[in-house]
Amino acid sequence: MRLNINTRLVGKNTILVPYREHHVPKYHTWMRSEELQKLTASEPLTLEEEYRMQKSWQEDDDKCTFIILDKHKYDQNQDENNSMIGDTNIFITDKNNMVGEIEIMIAEETARGSKRGWEAVILMLLYGIICIKIKTFEAKINIENNISINMFKKLHFEEKSRSEIFQEVTLEKVVDNDWMKTLEGYFMFQLQTYE
Repeated sequence: MRLNINTRLVGKNTILVPYREHHVPKYHTWMRSEELQKLTASEPLTLEEEYRMQKSWQEDDDKCTFIILDKHKYDQNQDENNSMIGDTNIFITDKNNMVGEIEIMIAEETARGSKRGWEAVILMLLYGIICIKIKTFEAKINIENNISINMFKKLHFEEKSRSEIFQEVTLEKVVDNDWMKTLEGYFMFQLQTYE
């Protein structure tokens, strides 16, 4: 999304940076994992296809994606690729009503269970509300991915539908002032310019 092309979000334990060309090789390595393909309902792409996908995410007005960096690692080595742990996305599925589908993936096993996914998704939700003006969020999650389902339920999402055919549950949260204050209360973050 052009909106976030020069934006980075800095939290306590994570930094979200726009998905750029130099991130593609590591991202491509992650997405060769059958486990991640299943959890994210993704098909394997060639490296060339992954570069094209990165370019479309950067240029399309209905897709916003950030790479998640481990802030502590990045602070030590200033190396984004070495600090990458996952990604988070918002796909605008209904521009008239500003409905956005949110996704989170923690690809690095060593970063799972560390609350970095929790922080990254809250950063992304706030960015979606404040900057993209999302009014309703949806999360479509593999029916077996109890960790993600429980995380979104803790964030006050409620089950909207369940598809046995696609093995997917759809959770939904309508944005309101009380919920936004709850999200803002978790931690402080900074919106910075990213070169």
